[in-house]
Amino acid sequence: MLFGSHISAAGGVDKAPGRAREVGCEVFQFFSRPPQGGPAPGLTMVQIKAFKDNCKKFKQVESYIHAPYYINLASSKNTVRYGSSSAIRQELERGSQLGVKYLMTHIGSSRDVSAKQGIDYVVEGLDRILDGYQGTTQFLIEISAGAGKVIGDTFDEIAEMIKRTEKKKAALKNKIGVCFDTCHAFASGYDLRDKPSVKKTLDEFDKQVGLARLKLIHCNDSMAGLGEHKDRHEHLGKGKIGLKGFEALVNEPRLKRLNLVLETPKDTPQDDPRNLKILKKFRLN
Repeated sequence: MLFGSHISAAGGVDKAPGRAREVGCEVFQFFSRPPQGGPAPGLTMVQIKAFKDNCKKFKQVESYIHAPYYINLASSKNTVRYGSSSAIRQELERGSQLGVKYLMTHIGSSRDVSAKQGIDYVVEGLDRILDGYQGTTQFLIEISAGAGKVIGDTFDEIAEMIKRTEKKKAALKNKIGVCFDTCHAFASGYDLRDKPSVKKTLDEFDKQVGLARLKLIHCNDSMAGLGEHKDRHEHLGKGKIGLKGFEALVNEPRLKRLNLVLETPKDTPQDDPRNLKILKKFRLN
């Protein structure tokens, strides 16, 4: 189990590995394009090589891309759905060029359609994204906090989207993984505050989705309480989950193969180093 954080790629993706090392990351996550919108900057062969070289130089074992925030595969608007599918496919291709392990995304909201229609749209979108994709970066669905009519805040809903997509096209079997965000899961009603709670939640995930699908964990405490459906990240130990929960996660045998990435607030330059130090201390127990 390795630990990292979401790192700025301002000035070029090749700058991110060095910044990751500075704060104590062993792995890192970044945006390869503006998260709020706009075209993705081109990747030159020089930049791609520099990114890979810097990952080795700064001892970053793996890297991950977070899709932009505007993604909505459940929208009633064709332009939004197809634009979201196109952006994710582009990011998968870009990630493959860079040697990135995973790309995760929030699925979107069905606020202007029924929940059933929203999931139908999502399945169609997942098919569009992955149809003919031969790259090496794997696509991950990130569990959501469930605010409003956001799709993907329950394990059974995530399982349904994956299973229906695979059933639609056999070639997509095992192509979709899951990114488990501790803040989002907690806000959606899955308790993580201590060892028994972590075990129960993982048992439920295994039953509904399958732990083999779980590829990455976003490690964030939560300002909101259990089941409040609010996406409010907090520093480790300063939120409603608490340090016992994160210690249990780090020492859960079924998660040893996974890496943890912080998306905690960056109020000061010392925030990432402090949160990473907490995780590394738990790893030694």
